[in-house]
Amino acid sequence: MHRPVVLVTGGAGFIGSHACLQLAEAGYQPVVVDNLRTGNRDAVKWGPFEQLDVRDCGALAAVIRKHRCDAVMHFAAAAYVGESVAKPGLYYDLNCGGMIALLKAMQDAGVGTLVFSSSCATYGVPDVLPITEGSPQNPVNPYGRSKLMCEQMISDQAAAGDLRFALLRYFNACGADPQGRLFERHDPETHLIPLVLMAASRRAPPLQVFGTDYNTPDGTCIRDYIHVTDLARAHVLALRRLLGGSDSFALNLGTGTGHSIKQIIRTAEAVTGQPVPWKAQARRPGDPPELVADTDMAARLLAFRPRHSTLPEIIRHAAPGFGLEACDDACL
Repeated sequence: MHRPVVLVTGGAGFIGSHACLQLAEAGYQPVVVDNLRTGNRDAVKWGPFEQLDVRDCGALAAVIRKHRCDAVMHFAAAAYVGESVAKPGLYYDLNCGGMIALLKAMQDAGVGTLVFSSSCATYGVPDVLPITEGSPQNPVNPYGRSKLMCEQMISDQAAAGDLRFALLRYFNACGADPQGRLFERHDPETHLIPLVLMAASRRAPPLQVFGTDYNTPDGTCIRDYIHVTDLARAHVLALRRLLGGSDSFALNLGTGTGHSIKQIIRTAEAVTGQPVPWKAQARRPGDPPELVADTDMAARLLAFRPRHSTLPEIIRHAAPGFGLEACDDACL
């Protein structure tokens, strides 16, 4: 029986490596392409590795042919909002340039199935919550704009030729493999939960909380946090649907439940038994008070519901990667 082969660009990164794990466990063969700019070679454990830049169209097409890939999952991208504001050209080069090269390589190699790692950053600051797939897409930074441009490129290519796609718009990916095979590693680290755990372990200075006067129950920003294992499993479900012949689609991937920064701090303290030192800072421009996904469409199309995305479980799985011992459920 043929084992479908999936090219995973950015497969040495945090989300991409977890997707490779889920693909392998579901019976697919992942093939990783990564330039290791931000990825980690030791996170590639479930299939062949090809070190190259996704913007190298010819080399990418050759890899697709070499491994006889049936589909592509595209994670390779620069993904720091602050860096995108300081270096917009880099983001349009890496993200949009990478997408141009990938679409051409897929066309040249005769592969027409694509699962794309997009972002809720394409929505910008929403007028209405929760955010549905039909909410206006008005990104407020170059990172979000680059992701929206990639979505538009994919849609245009599909309209012009033989391409079916899934656009998966993430909310806040976090946690780690429940069995400890992979952990979150970013340099620099900008994600809230790792920063909270780094502060708890004294590997970093006190956490900076940007804004404590928002119109939320405790004054701090509320976001929708989804466990990376759940997120990766949703990619496999999306791929399975496309390979089964479905039409293209776009989906939000979140939990539909928001948590504030102070809630995360309190939960991390309960899970690890360590205090989380923090300091209040002024609000950052453009930070909306609340971002929460409407998850109805993911439930309808993919029968997808998160399994590991309670806040204590997310932190319990992430904590060992920062040298912290997590309590069991009885501690909470």
